[in-house]
Amino acid sequence: MVKKRISQIVGTMFLAVMAITSCAEKNDYGYKLKDGRIVYNTPPRPSDQISMLGYAADPIENVRVGFIGLGMRGPGAVDRFTYLEDATIVALCDLLEERVKAEQKKLADKGINEVDGYWGEQAWKQVCEREDIDLIYLAVPWQYHTQMAVYAMEHGKHVAVEVPAATSIKECWDLVNTSERTRRHCMMLENCVYDDFELTTLNMAQHGLFGDIVHVEGAYIHNLDPYWDLYQGDWRMKYNKEHHGDVYPTHGIGPVAMVLGLHRGDKMDYLVSMDTDSFHGKDLSEKRYGDREYANGDHTATYIRTHNGRTIEIQHDTYNPRPYSRMFQVTGTKGFANKYPVQGFALGEVKLEGQPDFENLDAEQFVSDELRLKLMAEYQHPITKDVLALAKKVGGHGGMDFIMDYRLVYCLHNGLPLDQDVYDAAEWSSLVELSEVSILHGSAPVDMPDFTRGEWNIHKGVHFAL
Repeated sequence: MVKKRISQIVGTMFLAVMAITSCAEKNDYGYKLKDGRIVYNTPPRPSDQISMLGYAADPIENVRVGFIGLGMRGPGAVDRFTYLEDATIVALCDLLEERVKAEQKKLADKGINEVDGYWGEQAWKQVCEREDIDLIYLAVPWQYHTQMAVYAMEHGKHVAVEVPAATSIKECWDLVNTSERTRRHCMMLENCVYDDFELTTLNMAQHGLFGDIVHVEGAYIHNLDPYWDLYQGDWRMKYNKEHHGDVYPTHGIGPVAMVLGLHRGDKMDYLVSMDTDSFHGKDLSEKRYGDREYANGDHTATYIRTHNGRTIEIQHDTYNPRPYSRMFQVTGTKGFANKYPVQGFALGEVKLEGQPDFENLDAEQFVSDELRLKLMAEYQHPITKDVLALAKKVGGHGGMDFIMDYRLVYCLHNGLPLDQDVYDAAEWSSLVELSEVSILHGSAPVDMPDFTRGEWNIHKGVHFAL
C-alpha cells in the first residue's frame, strides 16, 4: 500500500515537471502549474494588430467563393451556395480529382459551368492565392483547419472554416492574431447556432422569459459506429486514438455560449474535465489497428464557470448507442428550455393544487405543446423570418446549415459584423486542448486564456446585424 502511494506521488510529480518543462516561459501560448491550477498565458496584442470585436469589412457586391474540401461536408455546402443570389462559386478544390469533377458536373447540371477545378496536395494554396476570390470555405480534416485558414487570410481572403476551427491553443491564437493583423473575417461554421429551437430560445432569453440565466448544458452525443469508415485515411479515429478530452466540443458549447453572451459581457474563467476509461474505443482500436491503445474516453464531461457566476456543462460521447443529442438546456431563475431528448419550455412558478404530493414527479411539467408552438412562433428569431421556409426546403441538418451560409453571405454582402467572430472560433475550439490538459493532470482546474485580451466586457449581449 505504501509503495502504491509513493508511486502515485512520483507520478504526479513527474506530470508537474513535464508540464512545466513542456510549457517553457518562451512559449507565449503555453501554461504553468500554480497552486494546483493550470494557468494559461494571455500574451499581449502586438502593435500591428487591432481587435476584431464588432468588425465590419467593406460590403462585397457579389461574394466570390472558393471551396476547399469536397469529402463529407463540402458537397452540401457547394449545393447550398447555388441558392444564394449574392454569392458566386468560383473554384472547387480537393485532394482527389474525381471529387472535383463530380461537383463540377452537379453544378453544370444546374447551368453553372464556369467553375475552375483544382486537385492535389498543394492545390489549395493556388485557390487561396487567386485575386478574384473573396471567401475561402474550408471543409477539410481538423488538422488542416488553422494552417489553411491562416494562409487564406494572409492572402486577403475572408475565411469560413469547419468545426473545430483549431485543435490547440497555439492554433487558436494563430487564428486570432492573423485575423486581427490582416483585418479579414474568420468565422467557424458552427451550424448548431442556427437551429430554429436554439435561435428561438436565444430570443426568448434575450426578452427575459427565463429570468437570469444560471446554468446551461450542451453536448455532442452521436454514435459514430456507422460512420468511422467514411473518414478518408481514418483521420478522425486516429485523432481520437491519440487524444483525451472533448475533441469535438463546438456543437455543444456554441449555442449555449450565445445565450450566455460569452465575450459579450461574460467570459469563461476556468474549467474542469474528466473522462471515463476507453471501453468501446479500445474495442474499435483492436479491430482496426490490432492494439488496445486508445486515449479518448467513451464519455467526457467538461464543467466551466464563467466570470459572472454561471456554469456550463459540455459532454462528448461518440462511442455508445445513445440517441443523438446536443442536450441544449438553459436554466434560468424564471424558466427552462430543453431541446433533447424532448423539446420543451417550463415558465414561471409551479403552482400545485391542494396538498403537494412529493411522490408525484409528473406534477412539474413543460408547458403544453400548444403553448410551446405558440412561443416558437411568437419568438421566432428575426434572422430566420425571411429564410426559414427556404432553409427547410434546401436542407442541411433541417435547414440550419443553409441559414448559417445565408447569414455569412448576407453580412459580407452588406458590410455587417458576422454573427460569429474569430473569438468565438478560438474560445469554443480551445476546449479541445484545455479539456485534455485538465484530464492529463487529474482533472485539475484550468484557468482559460482570454482571446479578446481583456475586451470581453465591451459589448453587451449577442446581436445579429440586420
